[in-house]
Amino acid sequence: MTDPDPVLRALAHPLRLRMMTLIWPGPMSAAELARELGVSHALASQHLRRLRTVGLAELAEERTRRGGRERRYRAVRGAPLSEQRDGSPLLAETLAHTLRERVAQRDPGGEGVTVDAELWVEPSVWQDVRHRLAALAMELHESARPPRTPGTERVGLSVMAFPMRDGGAAGGRTGESAQQDQSAQQDQRDQHADTEDGAGPAQDRPAPDHA
Repeated sequence: MTDPDPVLRALAHPLRLRMMTLIWPGPMSAAELARELGVSHALASQHLRRLRTVGLAELAEERTRRGGRERRYRAVRGAPLSEQRDGSPLLAETLAHTLRERVAQRDPGGEGVTVDAELWVEPSVWQDVRHRLAALAMELHESARPPRTPGTERVGLSVMAFPMRDGGAAGGRTGESAQQDQSAQQDQRDQHADTEDGAGPAQDRPAPDHA
């Protein structure tokens, strides 16, 4: 895949993906995002500017704070992740990176749901489940409150559900060669995730976009 859509490029970055979640329930400034994400103000401003440029974030309010003007931004409502199709591998890589970070912070005493499946179902069943999954995700988003609101619980949610080609394992190839290709691809993804800006000590310095 070459020259991906600008919206996809903006979404396919762990920090920007987290920013979209944070500014969904209410507006936040670059300074507030920096504190919540544990990054510098400059880096938070850079990524927030990218979200604004592609129309994913918008100015919600300006207020006087400590003698200056503070601009706070909110997410533009919509479903840009669900609308992405050609860029799914790029989004999958970003979601996998984010999921690893969230799992490391999982509450060992909290209940959750873990599902992995590759199933053959009737088209009508898939369409019904797809709509219900989308409705459940929207319900959680609409119930979200600003970070650390008293009485709320922090939860993580990462979902990709989609129809697959009828080509068998690895696009129709089976056997040892397909397994080796998959293993090599996973090694490349792991190496990329380990060095991706926005993770660990490297997340505090500006980084180029994906792809």
